[in-house]
Amino acid sequence: MTLVALSFAVSAQAADTGTFVKGPVFAEFGPHASVESDMPIPPGTEFKVAFDSSIGAEDGALNKTFDRVARFINMNVAAGMPRDAIHVAVVVHGTAGPDLLSNPGWSKTHGGTANPNQPLIRALLDQGVRIILCGQSAARMGIEKGDLEPGVELALSAMTAHALLANEGYSENPF
Repeated sequence: MTLVALSFAVSAQAADTGTFVKGPVFAEFGPHASVESDMPIPPGTEFKVAFDSSIGAEDGALNKTFDRVARFINMNVAAGMPRDAIHVAVVVHGTAGPDLLSNPGWSKTHGGTANPNQPLIRALLDQGVRIILCGQSAARMGIEKGDLEPGVELALSAMTAHALLANEGYSENPF
């Protein structure tokens, strides 16, 4: 059995056993597994994490980074962290920019359809996740602020957004 086939078999088995669950914060997004960790989260820990998203979602699919953010919050709250101790920002640029369009903004270029990422974006924003679009990418793609899901921020650039978040104490997630 090849490594890819073995990985798929293990993933399929994990999915079949129901070890990945959604919630407790995002009931429809961010599936995660319970893990007996050798790195317990010390009481009083506070996270300030910035995720970078530069690759757009495949047609009709969720942006993987956005769902990863929901998983990060879900799994840490499920592991006992207070929700208010988890501060997350997502800096979006490149082909991921259009994934932040509101349904009306999306429908202009996608034949009147709804943005498949809009419910996830809305859920993240409603939970206080900062979602920041690179202004340089937006200008390159012709995305106007009014076309974005309400609450999405526009920065001068992704580089500027990451620098400002670092000044606020955010670490950058490597994924």
